[in-house]
Amino acid sequence: MIFLENDVISDPICMQPKIEYIDHQASVAGMTAFFPGLEKADLPDGKGWAVERVTLSAHNGTHLDAPYHFASTMDGGQRAITIDEVPLQWCFQPGVKFDFRHFDNGYVIMADDVEAELTRIGHALSPLEIVVVNTTAGAAFGGDSYVDSGCGMGLDATIYLLERDVRLTGTDAWSWDAPFSFIAERYQESKNAEIIWEGHRAGRNIGYCHLEKLHNLESLPDTDFTIACFPMKIRGASAGWTRAVAIIDD
Repeated sequence: MIFLENDVISDPICMQPKIEYIDHQASVAGMTAFFPGLEKADLPDGKGWAVERVTLSAHNGTHLDAPYHFASTMDGGQRAITIDEVPLQWCFQPGVKFDFRHFDNGYVIMADDVEAELTRIGHALSPLEIVVVNTTAGAAFGGDSYVDSGCGMGLDATIYLLERDVRLTGTDAWSWDAPFSFIAERYQESKNAEIIWEGHRAGRNIGYCHLEKLHNLESLPDTDFTIACFPMKIRGASAGWTRAVAIIDD
């Protein structure tokens, strides 16, 4: 997972997390207010506690998107489930890694690309396996270009996975889809709104979740590992933060 921090461009500027750090000196007034008569000199070294105030979107940091994020319905018209309703069994399953770092930033992955990658790694998908996508965005994290880095999963590539009973996927990029800057440019040329957020909107056909802003995917093998990515339960929300962990099999 990536860090939550103030000074790294992990989201568009208007969506950046904000962390206010209250150190052991700044917290003294708040601490003594709890205990009438307590003075700063009474505290060890005259210091209080360290705390932080964090302003976040549910989509800041490494997080799991629920089907409700993509649309109000899923599975062809059923009510889309929110993050607190995501089946926990989806979130602890064997993992499969696709290495798509050779694709240019902004490239939209097609079903043929997925098939070619499965052939390369010699793997047939099983139900509920978690598929994670390693893109050039992983290496770009920490720099100003992160949001515009990486390839994205298109509609037919996503449907290809969902039709094989994959229900949770992930990427080290900012978005499961191609970076918005590339999509916006293509939209201006074509005026075809179907290309906007096409990978996400696959969830209208078949409900699924995906992880965004994963990290260190390049260190994973193609298979033979397990992913645990249980989300924070935020009532009725479209996403939840998660400390996604890969457990590599011996």
